[in-house]
Amino acid sequence: MKVEFTDNSEEFIKAMREAAIRALEKCGLFGESQAKTNITNNGLVDTGTLRNSITHQVQSDELAVYIGTNVEYAPYPELGTGKYYAGGRKTAWTYQDAHGNWHITNGQRAQPYLKPAVADHVGTYRNIIESEMKG
Repeated sequence: MKVEFTDNSEEFIKAMREAAIRALEKCGLFGESQAKTNITNNGLVDTGTLRNSITHQVQSDELAVYIGTNVEYAPYPELGTGKYYAGGRKTAWTYQDAHGNWHITNGQRAQPYLKPAVADHVGTYRNIIESEMKG
């Protein structure tokens, strides 16, 4: 009787890595969609710049996906400003709008759109990953 073993570990590892990257891409697309939906549902759409800037990027070397935006003002609706932001300004301030009108404000409350896009859908992300890894 002769027994032969074949080492397929390289092929297996490669296939698992490819499945993980496919799963991350699907998770990124889903998270991007949820963040855009949250922006719309929170009434944060004026010109659409913020919503249209939401994107994702898979980092295959880290096996991670990042969802976000490069819009300069993006942290303000996500985290809040002034007295509504931890460590923010505690006193009111005035500003002049584009029409020359003066306003007084204490800041704006947070209207998160990125964090809930991930935190509120953990089960969906798990299902996406499990589905890809089983395939």
